[in-house]
Amino acid sequence: MTDTTDDIAEEISFQSFDDDCKLLGNMLNDVLQREVGSDFMEKFERNRVLAQSACNMRLAGIEDTAELLEKQLATEISKMTLEEALTLARAFSHYLNLMGIAETHHRVRKGRSVTHLSKSCDDIFSKLVQGGVSPEDLYNTVCNQEVEIVLTAHPTQINRRTLQYKHMRVAHLLEYNDRPDLGHEDREMLIEDLVREITSIWQTDELRRHKPTPVDEARAGLNIVEQSLWKAVPHYLRRVSNALKKHTGKPLPLRCTPIRFGSWMGGDRDGNPSVTAKVTRDVALLSRWMAIDLYIREIDGLRFELSMSQCSDRLFRLAHEILEKETSSDDRHESLTQPYGRNQLKFHGHQTSSLPTQLPPRADLPACTDCNDGESHYPKLELPRTDYMPLNHQDGKGSLSSETRQNISKSFANGSTAPQSAAGQRGSFSSSQLVAQRKLFAESKIGRSSFHKLLEPSLPQFPGIAPYRIVLGNVKEKLMKTRRRLELLLEDLPCECDPCDYYETTDQLLEPLLLCYESLQSCGASVLADGRLADLIRRVATFGMVLMKLDLRQESGRHAETLDAITRYLDMGTYSEWNEEKKLEFLTRELKGKRPLVPPSIEVAPDIKEVLDTFRVAAELGSDSFGAYVISMASNASDVLAVELLQKDARLAVSGELGRPCPPGTLRVVPLFETVKDLRGAGSVIKKLLSIDWYREHIIKNYNGHQEVMVGYSDSGKDAGRFTAAWELYKAQEDVVAACNAFGIKVTLFHGRGGSIGRGGGPTYLAIQSQPPGSVMGTLRSTEQGEMVQAKFGLPQTAVRQLEIYTTAVLLATLRPPQPPREEKWRNLMEEISKISCQSYRSTVYENPEFLAYFHEATPQAELGFLNIGSRPTRRKGSTGIGHLRAIPWVFAWTQTRFVLPAWLGVGAGLKGVCEEGHTEDLRAMYKEWPFFQSTIDLIEMVLGKADIPIAKQYDEVLVSESRRELGAAMRGELMTTEKYVLVVSGHEKLSENNRSLRRLIESRLPYLNPINLLQIEILKRLRRDDDNNKLRDALLITINGIAAGMRNTG
Repeated sequence: MTDTTDDIAEEISFQSFDDDCKLLGNMLNDVLQREVGSDFMEKFERNRVLAQSACNMRLAGIEDTAELLEKQLATEISKMTLEEALTLARAFSHYLNLMGIAETHHRVRKGRSVTHLSKSCDDIFSKLVQGGVSPEDLYNTVCNQEVEIVLTAHPTQINRRTLQYKHMRVAHLLEYNDRPDLGHEDREMLIEDLVREITSIWQTDELRRHKPTPVDEARAGLNIVEQSLWKAVPHYLRRVSNALKKHTGKPLPLRCTPIRFGSWMGGDRDGNPSVTAKVTRDVALLSRWMAIDLYIREIDGLRFELSMSQCSDRLFRLAHEILEKETSSDDRHESLTQPYGRNQLKFHGHQTSSLPTQLPPRADLPACTDCNDGESHYPKLELPRTDYMPLNHQDGKGSLSSETRQNISKSFANGSTAPQSAAGQRGSFSSSQLVAQRKLFAESKIGRSSFHKLLEPSLPQFPGIAPYRIVLGNVKEKLMKTRRRLELLLEDLPCECDPCDYYETTDQLLEPLLLCYESLQSCGASVLADGRLADLIRRVATFGMVLMKLDLRQESGRHAETLDAITRYLDMGTYSEWNEEKKLEFLTRELKGKRPLVPPSIEVAPDIKEVLDTFRVAAELGSDSFGAYVISMASNASDVLAVELLQKDARLAVSGELGRPCPPGTLRVVPLFETVKDLRGAGSVIKKLLSIDWYREHIIKNYNGHQEVMVGYSDSGKDAGRFTAAWELYKAQEDVVAACNAFGIKVTLFHGRGGSIGRGGGPTYLAIQSQPPGSVMGTLRSTEQGEMVQAKFGLPQTAVRQLEIYTTAVLLATLRPPQPPREEKWRNLMEEISKISCQSYRSTVYENPEFLAYFHEATPQAELGFLNIGSRPTRRKGSTGIGHLRAIPWVFAWTQTRFVLPAWLGVGAGLKGVCEEGHTEDLRAMYKEWPFFQSTIDLIEMVLGKADIPIAKQYDEVLVSESRRELGAAMRGELMTTEKYVLVVSGHEKLSENNRSLRRLIESRLPYLNPINLLQIEILKRLRRDDDNNKLRDALLITINGIAAGMRNTG
């Protein structure tokens, strides 16, 4: 609920929102009446009314009555059978999911209806120009902006992908319902469709029964691209271009894209043994395969659209060359040829008298016709089957010959039907298969019975040759060969292809597309050039050949262990036992050398081999497939140089084996600073790195003088509390920027944000606008995790809005950086608040011997592992302590109980301590004038608005041992203190006073959310007495789903 709800809150029309909630709620009621009967519906409604009444009493300040009603509701729930509890949990959960769909839909509706959308490109460009920024500066800054959104597989998306798609279908139907031209019959049919979708949702199992594999997670990310981002990116870039043209007089250059995408899905191996070198290789190739498949679909559409004959000289020559090449090829393969009559071609400015007699295969056919070798796999993405056999180069192109086409046409004309459609076969055949296929067609005169074949014009009706279709047909042919090559690589089959036959780089694919674009422009057809063709060029510029470049991530200790094995094998001692200076001396010396360090004969343990194999995969595929190599738990300069050395060594070894250079480009090596201790040392580590001549020259030569540094929000928050983490992150960024500036090196900061505020989440715009001055200079990388990926980018309309917000926020932070602390006193006060806050947080979480047991009793943390929402373990190591628990289950568990402790614990103590020293007015001034402090307080206030003390108290009273309830009471008191002093600093009378829409959205969910919490408490009580009861466990997991839907985030 953090990011998406906050954006929705300011853009929502409550009347239409209420109408949609009522519509969907009534439909779910009707479905439930039919599915579970009227007796259960009476119990459901009685529970809902009790919850609604309790909420109303509490909002009115009548606490005693509210408490009585909640106790009555808890009593009703405790009397339920397991089947009734399970059904009730499912019903309330689906209500909350449908309300979430309505919220998202209204965000989209508002964006369409307003004439001047805040934070849009038009809005921000206008304000900047009016504020004194010159049009030239604005244009250059936008064109040079480099933002990368990195999608990760962090296990916080609780809904199955099946249900996500069904929810998207409901959202599309709600959008259709808004059409004012719908007739009575159309609306009746739409209602029937909605009822069908909701019935399907109800009858679908909500729970994942198996853990996803890393490849499954990668497929989910690729599906987001295919279903949403593929459509959203051209629309977003048109908005940027139109706004630029309006305010600067110049559109966005065609190849310029301010935003690109990266991925950790299949590359993040930190603590996840399931992510192996083979998985990484397969995911990288699969991403390339998907990109090529999407481009083939787009080229098909373009071939149908660009049917004109006028063209530029360059395009004419290229089309002519392609025809000549095809003619000579056909002369060598007579079995595939069928001569045509000579046609005179009229090109723009040309009259030709001598023309080829042979069309390239399918060059002049409309896009809707498709042959077996160009089969689109839309919408299902599948890995090639293991029985796939490649097409030999001597067998032609895998398309049907002209003679075969004629035979097929004749057979259709005679009313023949095919016993088996060739369209159902794989996209390529072996030599023997192809010959047999042709023989069958020639002998039987039976062709394909596909719809596409029926649309093909008979040969005598071909009107002539269109140059754009010839060129794009050649592009499609090379794309299909590229796709076939990737299939061979995925199957580990031999693949010796001529590099001229396939696309390897983005520039190779862009070249013919840009030529078509320039030709259309020169012929006065700019309206055509700026349509579908421009959209495709922009897609290629944004997604490249891989859709999303894959980052690799590994923990620094694994690299040290690998170097230990190498140095011991070479009788050099144990690397990890050396001091930092000796490590740097050794690493620098080896990096300057030209010989490999790792002997081919070395035998190492499996975990060491896995690290070395990962570097080999990176060397084989290069920077065209991979983005950055992120080192988690980085703390020294040697951590970075160790990766540089292992990377260099792998490239030397692979190059020697292949007998040719590796693909160009090494991976950027990015240290990730995440604990408080490491954040405090980040600046000195970067300074030390850049002081090494080899490294500094390496950065300047290979990365255009650009250093990338990642800061982690999750572990720092778990380590020291949210307030201290926020301040240490702010200072670390200042230190890193200062270190890079001292050496004249540009810096890109990579923000490892989670979805929840406890893990650094929050509204995108607010987060970027509160960064330290100078830390966002036109460049930014940021992760989007779990449920936030679906919430922000699951629909094309919401994706366009999010991309605009990223662009305008980074633009403002670059041209109008946020203000630093006005005076040194403010920094001193922050230090004091942070110190007190950290002491309070750690004294509770790490130093209180009862806390760990309390945590396990009061939350469903132990049961979260049964959700099967991610491929990685919940702990980095086997210890049961808080320190080795990952940040996601830590935040997830407290979100379930509505205590949301990680986001506020310690804050109240810090603010109280400084206020009691007489600095209240200083804090109020800081809130008004310092964006970083204001955003920190606002996010904490938002979290406090979601916390619910009475619900948290219920967990304690029912589940926690009596001896530990005092700890829970003390922490509830701390929560009330935090609320009091946050309001003192902000000057608000009540929580979320500055965002009443958000407060109303939260309140609208409570009648459905509160009963699920009470159900969870009851089920946890029963399950802990009968922990082998699978039905109880299912019921618990469904309540976890429901609470996540109501809170709008998990971990």
